[in-house]
Amino acid sequence: MAVSTQTLESPKTSDADTGNEMFHYVRKSKITESAVLGNLVQALCGEVFPVTKAPKPGSPVCPACKEIYESMPPGDSD
Repeated sequence: MAVSTQTLESPKTSDADTGNEMFHYVRKSKITESAVLGNLVQALCGEVFPVTKAPKPGSPVCPACKEIYESMPPGDSD
């Protein structure tokens, strides 16, 4: 039985690809799912990527995500 393998190119998904890590706001309910299953998540700014790291205090935050998050009504943070 012959087994065939394929390498799939990964699309550019975040600023982390360039070494310039910037963290994005993502729905809480999707973070664990992405970290465990490798599913892609969509940030408030529209960026799509897999969750691979947790931000540390003082980490740079995407300005577009921050602006969108701050404009959301209270209680709509998930």
